[in-house]
Amino acid sequence: MPSLRLALNQIDTTVGDIAGNSELVVHWTRHAAEQGAHLVAFPEMALTGYPVEDLALRPSFVAASRAALVALAERLAAEGLGDTAVVVGYLGRSTTPSQRLGLPVGSPQNCAALLHRGRVVTRLAKHHLPNYGVFDEFRYFVPGDTLPVFRVHGVDVALAVCEDIWQDGGRVQAARQAGAGLLLVVNASPYEADKDDLRLELVRRRAAEAGCTLAYVNQVGGQDELVFDGDSLVVDASGEVLARAPQFEEGCLLLDLDLPQATAATGREAEANSSRFVADGLEVVRTVLSEDVLPAPAEPVTAGQAPRLGELEEVYGALVVGLRAYVQKNGFTAVLIGLSGGIDSALVAALAVDAVGADNVHCVSMPSAYSSQHSRDDAAELARRTGLHFRTVSIEPMFNAYMDALGLTGLAEENLQSRLRGTLLMALSNQENHLVLAPGNKSELAVGYSTLYGDSVGGYGPVKDVYKSLVFRLARWRNEAAAERGETPPIPENTISKPPSAELRPDQVDTDSLPDYDLLDAVLTAYVERDRGRAEILAEGFDAAVVDRVIRLVDTAEYKRRQYPPGTKISSKNFGRDRRQPITNRWREPS
Repeated sequence: MPSLRLALNQIDTTVGDIAGNSELVVHWTRHAAEQGAHLVAFPEMALTGYPVEDLALRPSFVAASRAALVALAERLAAEGLGDTAVVVGYLGRSTTPSQRLGLPVGSPQNCAALLHRGRVVTRLAKHHLPNYGVFDEFRYFVPGDTLPVFRVHGVDVALAVCEDIWQDGGRVQAARQAGAGLLLVVNASPYEADKDDLRLELVRRRAAEAGCTLAYVNQVGGQDELVFDGDSLVVDASGEVLARAPQFEEGCLLLDLDLPQATAATGREAEANSSRFVADGLEVVRTVLSEDVLPAPAEPVTAGQAPRLGELEEVYGALVVGLRAYVQKNGFTAVLIGLSGGIDSALVAALAVDAVGADNVHCVSMPSAYSSQHSRDDAAELARRTGLHFRTVSIEPMFNAYMDALGLTGLAEENLQSRLRGTLLMALSNQENHLVLAPGNKSELAVGYSTLYGDSVGGYGPVKDVYKSLVFRLARWRNEAAAERGETPPIPENTISKPPSAELRPDQVDTDSLPDYDLLDAVLTAYVERDRGRAEILAEGFDAAVVDRVIRLVDTAEYKRRQYPPGTKISSKNFGRDRRQPITNRWREPS
């Protein structure tokens, strides 16, 4: 049985940085080749980064991607890496018109290519184009209609791109009919909580359907709201996991595979040789790189399985990766946070310290007459524990000046305090070139419990997709993790245990205006995440008055959410990319 040394490189690319992404491919190809890899794979659209969104519609960008692919093949050969087969994703264009979609020749495609000995040997375009959740690929791309199968050291390898295995049929069935010994799938699969388990079961099922080993390489890092968790893996046809890479870590998953030797085309493909088409209208395109069969090495490389992260550790890690990527990839060196002593800003500060280092985190306490002494003390204590930069600037003189001029009362008086803090933060951001982090959580954003141009100001919202009940759980987990390592827990216990409060009026607590957060989040999960209607939510046992109030608050707060900064997506349905509701909207759930 032939042996093939495979290298799956889960790398952190940046959208638009074609030169930098090409350098990553060269670096990791060299790394893999030096360890004897025969086949090296990189994620979906690795040359351009993913997702490129409307850059796909810009001809100059498509042309740059295609030119970079050719240059990359030539450079790999020039640097002595040409004998290594390399599969890499890029942005391409169609060579035939799409009759089904009515799109002309030259329309953008989500492509991958095989590079070998200085040439682009074969190409494919993604067959199944996702058009749900965060994906809009029907807006940009023309689907592909081929199944590339290339022979390397006597093994037939079929290629697919991400969504091609999330949908039934297509390249998975075609790979089986083509007799492939390995199905190699390149991916840019965004992170969601618990998606690693879903992904593993999917890969196991598709490996069984393809009747061969399936290798799945995924990217890591962050791009705007999205985080990519890596978690590359290799599963054989029986469902056994042969190797699994760490989550959220850039690196190379290297292993030796014993795979079946390729034979001539048989079965349905042989019967269809005149048309060259197999399952779902896909044409098999065969290429031979090398027929020589390599025996198993005396000391085969076995990668094993990286330990899985726990539920809270995984979510926290995703939030850190997303924040770090947004800060660094957008050219910032430091962040600025309004540190109130409350749980949200405390968790954001802890995340920021872990993401960019305490020396790059600047926090400001901005007390008013209603700010409690314990909140001021809690903010100062967190700063002491973490070593971040901390200062206090009272908003009382500014607040008094506005009140003397305008005589505001009630909610207007409360919101003025928040807006003064927002103005102060943005002024410091301008002066010191720090990225302001907005501390709002998903529960508050859902029901509009935030102030436009106040606590909603900033360039990024690290916990925007984190429900309040999860904010508390993450804070406790972060402290427990620190204690286990013999470190000082970053968040003061009083910050976690005290009742949440905006502290904009005397003795205020959040439950004056909102249901208990555990109850609120349960209703929000049903309404926002699962799109349940009023009747369905009531059938789950929730009180009608609570449900009606929450639905009304969610529906009337859309205009606020539209103006909130982007933030790391960790759920199945975040505000913005996933959940898109009209602002002007007279639909109301039937009573």
